[in-house]
Amino acid sequence: MNTSDLPNILLIMSDEHAPMYSGPYGHPLVKTPHMDRLAADGITFTNAYCNSPLCMPSRMSFMTGRYIHHIGAWDNATPIPSDTVTWAHLLRGVGYDAVLSGKQHFEGLDQLHGFRAQLARDLHAENDHGIIDWENGTPTAARPWSGLEEAGPGTTTEIEVDDLAEEQALAYLRDPARKDRPWALNVSFIAPHFPLVVPQRFWDLYPLDEIDLPEIPQGHLERQHPVFKRMRSMFGCVDFPEELVRRGRAGYYGLITYLDEKIGRLLETLEETGQLDNTVIVYTSDHGEMNGEHGMWRKSNFYEASARVPLQIVWPGHLPAGHRVDEVVSLVDLIATVVDIADTTPITPLDGDSLLPLMQMGSGASPFWKDEAFSEYLAHGVARPVAMLRRGRYKLIYSLGDSPQLYDVQTDPDEFHDLAGDSAYQSILEDLQGQLLSHWDPVDLEQRVRRSQKERMLINSATDGAWRRFNVP
Repeated sequence: MNTSDLPNILLIMSDEHAPMYSGPYGHPLVKTPHMDRLAADGITFTNAYCNSPLCMPSRMSFMTGRYIHHIGAWDNATPIPSDTVTWAHLLRGVGYDAVLSGKQHFEGLDQLHGFRAQLARDLHAENDHGIIDWENGTPTAARPWSGLEEAGPGTTTEIEVDDLAEEQALAYLRDPARKDRPWALNVSFIAPHFPLVVPQRFWDLYPLDEIDLPEIPQGHLERQHPVFKRMRSMFGCVDFPEELVRRGRAGYYGLITYLDEKIGRLLETLEETGQLDNTVIVYTSDHGEMNGEHGMWRKSNFYEASARVPLQIVWPGHLPAGHRVDEVVSLVDLIATVVDIADTTPITPLDGDSLLPLMQMGSGASPFWKDEAFSEYLAHGVARPVAMLRRGRYKLIYSLGDSPQLYDVQTDPDEFHDLAGDSAYQSILEDLQGQLLSHWDPVDLEQRVRRSQKERMLINSATDGAWRRFNVP
């Protein structure tokens, strides 16, 4: 394929957006007119998952198209080597101008990993993330999570950084140089990630007395699986007062609408510059947000609100409009799709499969699609490896040292009924667990993660010691 035949690619990524809190995914309150437009103009995946429900691991999997146990991106303090091939390298190798505007949460000195340039600022990459030590287990938080107390109208550094990312992305799209070669722009926003503070006009869209509350059946938290109980305790997820819950959810909804406006301005700029018809547009998020469901906030687990993500793809003239795909997919499949569209071949095999045939053939493509997603978690909130395998209607959650969990997400979308102890589902449980463990070794992974933690703690200790002794900046 000639370079002139390649479409532009706009990859919009948010942070912590659970799909069920948006118009295309059926929420009655959250206002997302521009996500609605993407749904009308292209494909909406209803069962898309991240490959690790935490910022940096998910994003490193997204950048490489590989599972985190293949690249060693365990937590928010684990860098990937600069010689790790990313989709940005692959696309630049066939002539794309691949650039980043905003968050991609790269750890360490390499803040590009294949991109030609960072147009804006990556606030979360500037933060110091403590190294997790699994030897400490999952200690109880010293105080309740403060995110709900902070929720309200206002502005934050995160808002300023997202505004800059949008401003620089729009300037990039308007530059006449965009006509010279195909481009791949990754615009990445922090919203709707906490702090749950949003400009006043977005806060005003969601009066507190109209905010819906999490559905938590009587006795559910007492019966909850130990892996979730430990995480709630470590993250300080107590029984918050109803007023605080409403404020937290209102702030979250406001941030989603704030983000949606940015999506709209990106689409408008593509139209204004005559680039819309030759651009593949993708919207997704790195993971979800529990938003009070199951008594939890933040992410880091495999409930739907944490592990499932929005995924919308528009390609005028190439993909059907207004189509919904219910088959199970994940973000490694998205990257395989991007690589497929760019007509390039990776040297290291990707862990996903291109979604193009599934999207182009619609529901008739389902017999050949794998209809599954794998995700893993190896960071704070747990002290041993945890993973998820979703295949068809069933979801297996495996936590090393604990009993497994099994949910029928089709009949029990809120995941209140664990079927793992039901004899009628034993063959399904054994089949899914056998498939999971055939390619994922939690015992070996535990050793690798613990060794990495110790090595990084040693390096930090040695470096800090040198600074104290020799006054090295």
